[in-house]
Amino acid sequence: MLLRELAHARTGDKGDVSNIAVIAYRAEDYDRLQRSLTEDRVRARLCLEPDHQIRRHELPGLKALNFVIEGALAGGVTRSASLDAHGKCLGAWLLGVELED
Repeated sequence: MLLRELAHARTGDKGDVSNIAVIAYRAEDYDRLQRSLTEDRVRARLCLEPDHQIRRHELPGLKALNFVIEGALAGGVTRSASLDAHGKCLGAWLLGVELED
């Protein structure tokens, strides 16, 4: 099952830091998100190097996980030669991760 079947994402960026909130559609799916969506899983899905710091914040009242990722945007929107150095593309890409049963 793909993450996008259980949750949606909201993203933001400031400089070279991306923020991805993953919010469960249904409250009963929050526990599965907590178990399956670790910092290491996010790092692997987004093809980030080990030196990229990822902090996961749990928001049980919102049934959401918030990931703050340092250095994820190739210097940021104003410094990168990348076509899309915004956090939005990272959130969409993350929703394609396959979750274990």
